[in-house]
Amino acid sequence: MQFDVVVTGDLVLSDRVLEGGYVAIRGEAIAAIGQGAPPPAAKLQDHSGKLIFPGLVDGHMHTSSSTGWPGIEGASMSAAAGGVTTCVDMPYDVPKPVTDAAILRDKIAHVERLSHVDIALYGTIRKDGNVEDIAGLVEGGVCSFKLSTYEYDPVRFPRIDHPTMLRAFGEIAKTNLMVAIHNEDQELVVKLTEQAKAAGETHPIMHCRTRPPITESMADLEIFEMALETGCHVHIAHSSLARGFDLAEIYRNQGARTSGEACIQYLCMTEEDIVRLEGFGKCNPPFRTAEEVERMWGSVAAGKVAYVSTDHAPWPRDRKIYKGDIFAVGAGLTGMQSFAPLMYSLLEERGLSPTLMALLCAERPARFHGLFPKKGAIRVGCDADLVVMERGRFAFDARDIRDREDARWSPYDGREMRGRVVGTYLRGAQIWNGTEVLAKPGTGRFVKRQHRESFVG
Repeated sequence: MQFDVVVTGDLVLSDRVLEGGYVAIRGEAIAAIGQGAPPPAAKLQDHSGKLIFPGLVDGHMHTSSSTGWPGIEGASMSAAAGGVTTCVDMPYDVPKPVTDAAILRDKIAHVERLSHVDIALYGTIRKDGNVEDIAGLVEGGVCSFKLSTYEYDPVRFPRIDHPTMLRAFGEIAKTNLMVAIHNEDQELVVKLTEQAKAAGETHPIMHCRTRPPITESMADLEIFEMALETGCHVHIAHSSLARGFDLAEIYRNQGARTSGEACIQYLCMTEEDIVRLEGFGKCNPPFRTAEEVERMWGSVAAGKVAYVSTDHAPWPRDRKIYKGDIFAVGAGLTGMQSFAPLMYSLLEERGLSPTLMALLCAERPARFHGLFPKKGAIRVGCDADLVVMERGRFAFDARDIRDREDARWSPYDGREMRGRVVGTYLRGAQIWNGTEVLAKPGTGRFVKRQHRESFVG
């Protein structure tokens, strides 16, 4: 039986590599997988000698935190160029976060008009605690929720106080969805920042010093205690510390549903990098020591990390320029277009299998967000989402980022990568050919959560 498209190359699955393999596609889904001579198809896409991964699922990114919903268009272009076929987009949008079903419907309409890749969506609540809107967001298709223990903005990105968070966890527990938490202790960070400013200590390293490890672990303990109390699946949105994964494991052993993810920067960047990059290296939580990076890789090796994400936040360049006060700079990094090359490079540099990329950057984020088995794997029945990597030595060039001009910056600019993305396929159609985004705005679709089953890993 003839297939519509057959893609050939070395298939990287989450547990093995099939050299000389093929993916046969019918319609938008994978219909067969094998090795050897490819079956007949209307079209053959020959990537022999190259690695074919499942399309990456970025479980944590922001299209609209600085520019509003129009940012979906540019961010999704950089996703396509970086091998990310499904984005799980945060709810902290300008000017209003996704706090009820009406706002969610409006955002979905923008996704389906603007996006180049498929997008799943987080929901959140307002600072005043509109927990009654949680059920409507779930019915509308959100895959997960996001709340914060630290306040960036009282409307867009508020701190949720303990009584309100406890009530929200109770309501979210009824839905079986995961709630991810921005995990920094408000009182400690505010006090340390005030002290640094009063002393005139506003140079880049002070971003790390005013957000020391205890500001994370204190927040982790608070949210995990509430997880134990309510039965809610509570997830650290970005642990820069191996201790965060240890705490999640301790609470799981006590019967809680607790987990945490590692953003890719915490697997490679150190405090020295914010000194070098200045504002372009500022993110929250901040970079840690080289020793902590090694401990983070120990957590990966031990299977304690839920998945790896980017926390992509394409601030306009002028918001990232350091002018003597690191506290005035926007917090967040670009990371989607560099995601696949960087993760592959980090694994290669450590002598680790590329199967970890298929597992931690595709399958597991899809499972945690209820998108599996539609998304996240090369297997029969999944959407035919693929990323093709060419092996070699390539310098990452931020000027090549496919986004609006003022978002073409990267903390990884100039870094040598061990591979580059030369092809991306979304539901069987090629949307990136290595030099050009072939998809048009509106090619991407909103992806609802597929089921209410919980996955803690």
